[in-house]
Amino acid sequence: MQNSSPERSQDRPPARGRGRPRGFDREAALTEAMRLFWRKGFAATSISDLTQAMGIGSPSLYAAFGSKEALYAEALRHYGERYEAFVWSRFAAAPTAREAIEALLMDSAVALPGPCGSEEPRGCMVTLSAAGSEGQVELGEIVRAARARGLERVVARLARAVDEGEIAASVDLPSLARFVMTVQGGLSLQARDGASRAELEAVARHALLGWNGCVGG
Repeated sequence: MQNSSPERSQDRPPARGRGRPRGFDREAALTEAMRLFWRKGFAATSISDLTQAMGIGSPSLYAAFGSKEALYAEALRHYGERYEAFVWSRFAAAPTAREAIEALLMDSAVALPGPCGSEEPRGCMVTLSAAGSEGQVELGEIVRAARARGLERVVARLARAVDEGEIAASVDLPSLARFVMTVQGGLSLQARDGASRAELEAVARHALLGWNGCVGG
């Protein structure tokens, strides 16, 4: 039996307007967007794909993030905040440049095949991003800047090793750093194509074999 008492109806909360977006967990939605962009890339990911993965409507997506381009840029930052430590923490703490480079490559070999869980795509989102070649100039600049930060870290660590006498002053540090980052980028591509952790670790060990020759040791 329904209760149609006027007093009871006055106690009910007002109905939500049709145009008002429902509340949602912004960080959880951003994580889902990140995974989708990471897996499919910018151009191949549609707004429909995003709203389905994020569990929100397109009005909420635009209200919260502004645009697909802005969402992608935020997803890249979110990716860095969540996963950067997997490959850079031991690099930063290593007492020598040789150990730092070894940590970077070996930790990449562990992380890139997807140790974070089955929901994470393989490879590195930043390394594999093709936003710049998909007509998105500003996004391309953001991606290139993110890649450049890795190169700058390696150059700075090698320069410190020169100051400490570990590496000869005659060594071309930018070229050596680019070699290291080229190997790491290749690990990412191989991981995306299905290479295992053991296979990537073997590649990293091969890259490290010539260290003494590269640094004048």
